[in-house]
Amino acid sequence: MSTLPNCPKCNSEYTYEDRGMFVCPECAHEWTTTDTNEAEETGGFIVRDANGTQLADGDTVTVIKDLKIKGSSSVAKVGTKVKNIRLVDSDHNIDCKIPGIGQMGLKSEFVKKA
Repeated sequence: MSTLPNCPKCNSEYTYEDRGMFVCPECAHEWTTTDTNEAEETGGFIVRDANGTQLADGDTVTVIKDLKIKGSSSVAKVGTKVKNIRLVDSDHNIDCKIPGIGQMGLKSEFVKKA
């Protein structure tokens, strides 16, 4: 019997394989074997944009959806370019400074690599 890898997000040992993907029942994270190998090689986590392209610190991304700013009436409009992003291991996995708005965290599912 082969041993399955622990979840890269929550380190749960209760992972299972489903149609070539590994799934964590505790946090619902899904990943592939190539993601596991890449994460082991880089020694960290992998962040992908809405199209599945891997992101890195310092990349430039474009917002693909109007994003309301919590606690403000401002909106980050579609097509806004954000330069020099910083990846963090949290719920909002991109820290950046949006022109005209300021410092904020974004989820990678709402951006694409420029």
